[in-house]
Amino acid sequence: MSIEQFLEEQNKAIRELHINGAEASWMAATTGEEEWNAKSAEADTAYSVYFSEKERFDQVKKYLEQTEEPVQQRQLELLYSQMLENQLPEETLKEMVQLSTELVGVFNTFRATLNGKQVSENDVRQILIKSNDLELREEAWHASKQIAKEVEEKLLVLVKKRNEAARSLGFENFHQMSFESQELDREEIFSIFTELKQLSDEPFRELKQEMDEELAERFGIKVEDLRPWHYADPFFQEAPPSKELDLDPFYDGKNLEELSTQTFAKMGMDITDMLQKSDLYPREKKNQHAFCTDIDREGDVRVLSNNVPSDYWSTTMLHEYGHAVYFKYIDRDLPFLLRSPAHTLTTEAIAMLYGRFGKNPEWLQQFLGLDQAQVEELKPHIEKSLRRQMLIAGRWIMTFVFFERELYENPDQDLNRLWWKIVSEVQLLTPPENQDYPHWAAKIHFTLVPVYYQNYLLGELTTSQLQRYIEKNISTDLFSEKVGEFLLNDFFKPGALYNWNEKIERATGERLNPQHFVDQFVAVK
Repeated sequence: MSIEQFLEEQNKAIRELHINGAEASWMAATTGEEEWNAKSAEADTAYSVYFSEKERFDQVKKYLEQTEEPVQQRQLELLYSQMLENQLPEETLKEMVQLSTELVGVFNTFRATLNGKQVSENDVRQILIKSNDLELREEAWHASKQIAKEVEEKLLVLVKKRNEAARSLGFENFHQMSFESQELDREEIFSIFTELKQLSDEPFRELKQEMDEELAERFGIKVEDLRPWHYADPFFQEAPPSKELDLDPFYDGKNLEELSTQTFAKMGMDITDMLQKSDLYPREKKNQHAFCTDIDREGDVRVLSNNVPSDYWSTTMLHEYGHAVYFKYIDRDLPFLLRSPAHTLTTEAIAMLYGRFGKNPEWLQQFLGLDQAQVEELKPHIEKSLRRQMLIAGRWIMTFVFFERELYENPDQDLNRLWWKIVSEVQLLTPPENQDYPHWAAKIHFTLVPVYYQNYLLGELTTSQLQRYIEKNISTDLFSEKVGEFLLNDFFKPGALYNWNEKIERATGERLNPQHFVDQFVAVK
């Protein structure tokens, strides 16, 4: 069989597997029904089993040595990466998918209990953002971690199974294998993060001190009495709202779908077809988070969100439809295997570029309708808020990533204590009194998308590089067709034709360089 025939066969089979999996997963997330969880698990298993076939893997390796034709080579490289971590017995693959699906089912349908009532994540978030009732805040924070006890045991079984599987393929652990299959150099990525941590240590310490003084004053307590529940988010991922900057009132009566449509239309991109297929409002049994999925790589792109008119959900909509336009505008003439973003981190970068618009004075004026005087008044607070958000998010992602590496290095160590050790060193938070509780396990990503979180920070670094390149070389007006055209042609259209770092270099003239993020957010202003 020729290489071309082999690839044609793979593209056809993988397309079918992908569509089945994407549709079942969408139904599971939107209905919370057991039937769809089971179908999703079945589809995931079928996908993994297909990639596990040894004969097919050997064929890919053989063809990789025979071809230098770029499009063939790239498809074979991606097949190799995906097959690498699936070279396992069918039973093992089934077991891991089953465990993961059961856990995701728990996350989709679980509701915390607060003062005898069931509460959603939105409810908890609102308490942590707005309430000055210290007892309620503490109880809400603990409620947000209740799910950890529900999932901890099974999650650790899954972590160990993943490690066993990776070792059977010649890797030290699942973490090491995942980096290789994601075409990421573990040493290079962790040295970038360690350097970022060092560069941001002092600015973050100063920023947090300033923020802590504001919070202590707000709550009428001493700085040293601040605990994790005094911040605006259960994991200290978000900057607490400042007194000077509460954007929520500007969203009263606003339609988030319209705001998103207008933003993308101004850049020459149409999202109305994707809005119609999306599921955007909260209801019982529906997944409480937000995500974007490309069902068939032919235009059926959907977003799941849980909108209420607010700064948070408006930013989420911009973020998710950033993913969506990337998916939609990839060149459909590419083979199915290449009809996806170059890497998770490159689609995160685009989503983050749009997500940052929510804190962009020009966007607030053009789309949210603030007048010039309001924008001028808010500008310094917005800049401060965005810098805070980026530093806080950066430190949170490092916390997660450093912990996850340790989790797979040794899942039998005292993970609860380790979690708070890393949290206090990187995020500078004072741990709660009870550290013998699996607070870390309340984060869905350990279950749903293992060894994925580094892509968020790599995405932020790419966003800064892309934004600085655009402002310098394309246009200082980010919401213009000229910028849209650049993104469509140079970033979206080539799909996965190039390795992620080559793609960044082709678009911006240099490989990923964290200095742009440092200059934008870390350097003391």
